[in-house]
Amino acid sequence: MSRRPTSTKIPVLVAGTGHGLRVLVPALRAAGFEVVGLVGADPIRTRNRAERSSVPHAFTDMDVAIAQIRPVAVAIATPPHTHAALVHTSLARGCHILCEKPFAKDAKEARGMLAAARRAGVVHVMGNQFRMNPERVLMARAIAQGLIGEPRLVSITQYTGLVADPAARWPNWWFDSQAGGGWLGASGSHMIDMIRTWLGEFSAISAAMPIVSERQGVAADTYVARFTMARGVHGVLMQTGGAWGEFAGMTRVAGTRGTLWMENNAVWLADRSGTRQLPIPDELLLSPEAPSDDPRKRFLHIELPPARRLCEVWRAAILEEPTGPVPVATFVDGVAVMQVIDAIRASAAAHGALVEICTR
Repeated sequence: MSRRPTSTKIPVLVAGTGHGLRVLVPALRAAGFEVVGLVGADPIRTRNRAERSSVPHAFTDMDVAIAQIRPVAVAIATPPHTHAALVHTSLARGCHILCEKPFAKDAKEARGMLAAARRAGVVHVMGNQFRMNPERVLMARAIAQGLIGEPRLVSITQYTGLVADPAARWPNWWFDSQAGGGWLGASGSHMIDMIRTWLGEFSAISAAMPIVSERQGVAADTYVARFTMARGVHGVLMQTGGAWGEFAGMTRVAGTRGTLWMENNAVWLADRSGTRQLPIPDELLLSPEAPSDDPRKRFLHIELPPARRLCEVWRAAILEEPTGPVPVATFVDGVAVMQVIDAIRASAAAHGALVEICTR
């Protein structure tokens, strides 16, 4: 049975001393959680970082942490290959769970976590915070409302240089395939989730996973996929984190009566009557975060606003209150995304062979 909060200030334990501290701790606090403990791999580093962030308790063992401080909820932001063990430990203690993406090593592991969460009867959500971005929600609504007729084609291409420089300091697991690293899991999990919220389930995919940056023998920093959706939409999804230069990208969905695209955090529609920008409803707007000069927080203004909204929805669901207009990703979505990731990996390993995706 899930733990019941005794007040609206829900005690939460955070696992992960990187993204967990940088993004989830401030997001959880802003959403009305009380961060009561931090779990990390290194005892000294975890204790020091907990103290700097005013987190009262530090641990290196999830089960010990839950037994001692009895949180109602657990937020997991550790490397992907550690998620399953931490999720199962938390579920055994009846905790509600927020788990970062990529969800698991593979879809089989993900399905095991979903089954356990259902048996535990807890509120389970994924860390796909960019679902909350207003332009993504507006795209989903416009497609659902039939503004472009029947969707036929989607194209998403993105060039980023986040990991272009091999000398840049990033967590080691980012480049370790066995630990769940690689650009497909790190960023592709967001893109796959976005496409699913717009157009439904994937049905088949052909892919490649090259390395663009000057690295060898590491998890791929790029993926290229040609796919079809169950509803008949054809698409291309290509992302790289290893390309030098400023961000460049395009996101478009074309249908029988119009085309939608995202540009500079806005949504545009072209149809028989011309081209226009779609207004974003006030209910979807997020509280902005000022950019930071701290290099450790250079993306916080992008990550934190939607993460706050995600945590607000999670808290409302735990308290059995209305959760608002945008549904969060759950472990169900985590499984579906992992099935697509598995198919991309399988296709790339088979030199681009077409792989069908079973959504059961």
